[in-house]
Amino acid sequence: MNTVLLVEDDKTIVMGLEYSLKQEGYGVIVCYNAADAMKRADDSRFDIAILDLALPDGTGYDICRRIKARSDKPVVFLTACDDEVNVVMGLDMGADDYITKPFRIRELMSRLRTVLRRTGGAAGSRDELYLGDITINTKQARVFKSGNEVLLTALEYRLLLTLAAHPGQLLTRSQLLEGIWDIAGEFVSDNTLTVYIKRLREKIETDPQNPVLIQTVRGLGYKAGE
Repeated sequence: MNTVLLVEDDKTIVMGLEYSLKQEGYGVIVCYNAADAMKRADDSRFDIAILDLALPDGTGYDICRRIKARSDKPVVFLTACDDEVNVVMGLDMGADDYITKPFRIRELMSRLRTVLRRTGGAAGSRDELYLGDITINTKQARVFKSGNEVLLTALEYRLLLTLAAHPGQLLTRSQLLEGIWDIAGEFVSDNTLTVYIKRLREKIETDPQNPVLIQTVRGLGYKAGE
C-alpha cells in the first residue's frame, strides 16, 4: 500500500480526498499548512505528495523543494491557477504532475497511479514500513524498535505487516484474519487472533496495557496508530 502526504488547507477538499484515497487503498497523512508539511517532508513515511500551491503560511513550491532536496519521492501539485508560468515553474523544480481545481476524483486517482508507476513507487516496492518507533524491513523480514531488533514469529510478523501497511485505517477482524491466513498452512481462528494481538503488543508496545501502536476499535477491529 502506498501512503500519500496530502497538504491542503481547505478542509472540505481534504475530507473528500482523504475518503476517496482510503477507499482506493492508500494510506493518508494530512497537513493543513506548510509548517507541518515541512516537518513531514523530512521523514520517509510517505510515497507520494499531493501539494496545494496556495497555503496560509507558505506555498507548495517550498514543500516540493524540501521533499526533492531529501528524496526522489514524486510530487503532484493541486492549484486553482493553471497559468503556464506556474505550471513550468512547478515542473522545473521537480514536480511530477500538475492538476487544476476543480478536478474529478477519478482523474486525480488515475494521475496518481500513472506517476507511481512511472517513478517506481507502485504499491509493494517499499523496503521499509514504519509504525511509531517500529521499523519493518520488508526485504529481510526483520523488525526493530528504536533500533533494537524484535523477534517475531511468522504469524506475528504478518499481522504487524498488515497493520503497518494501513496506518490509521480500521481493519476488521476478518480483514486481519485474511492477512495472516495460511502462513503455516493452519487455520487461524478469531480467538487465536486475539491471542496474537496480545503477544504482538507485548513485544512492540512500550506499555502493552495502554497500547498506542495497535489500537482496539471496540466491536469492530483494530487499527495501527499513525
